[in-house]
Amino acid sequence: MGGAVRETLRAMARECSLPAALEAMGERWSFLILRGAFNGIRHFEEFQSELGIARNILANRLARLVEHGILARVPCADDRRKVEYRLTDKGHALLPTMVALRQWGERWETGVPASPILVDARDRKPIAPVTVQAQDGRVLGKGDLLWALPDEDAEEARAAE
Repeated sequence: MGGAVRETLRAMARECSLPAALEAMGERWSFLILRGAFNGIRHFEEFQSELGIARNILANRLARLVEHGILARVPCADDRRKVEYRLTDKGHALLPTMVALRQWGERWETGVPASPILVDARDRKPIAPVTVQAQDGRVLGKGDLLWALPDEDAEEARAAE
């Protein structure tokens, strides 16, 4: 990625959304809980059993995900004393991130495709790799990207007119 704004990255850290996203998600247990939620796990005991996570850590991570609006605590319809943890719209929006991390892990860490594989429900064919795309749909590589401040974009658009 280009270095046009490199000198100001330290100043941009206050406005960068990456630290806020990392604060919301925490660490690996949060991602594994999220993976479970995407796979239909909704109850504390199910998360605990499937992940083998200590109850206190699970309770902490679920509370953090609820606090950040990624999961919602919903009373169970059949027993109002129990709760379900359900993905919110904000939680569902993390799907591309989860898929991208999984694909990255397959390529760079394990070197083998994960099982089961993620397929399109319509044709049951494996999904394509997650990519960074331009507004017109072109796939962009690292040489096609650079950092620009929002006011620079407006100035360039006025200069092109």
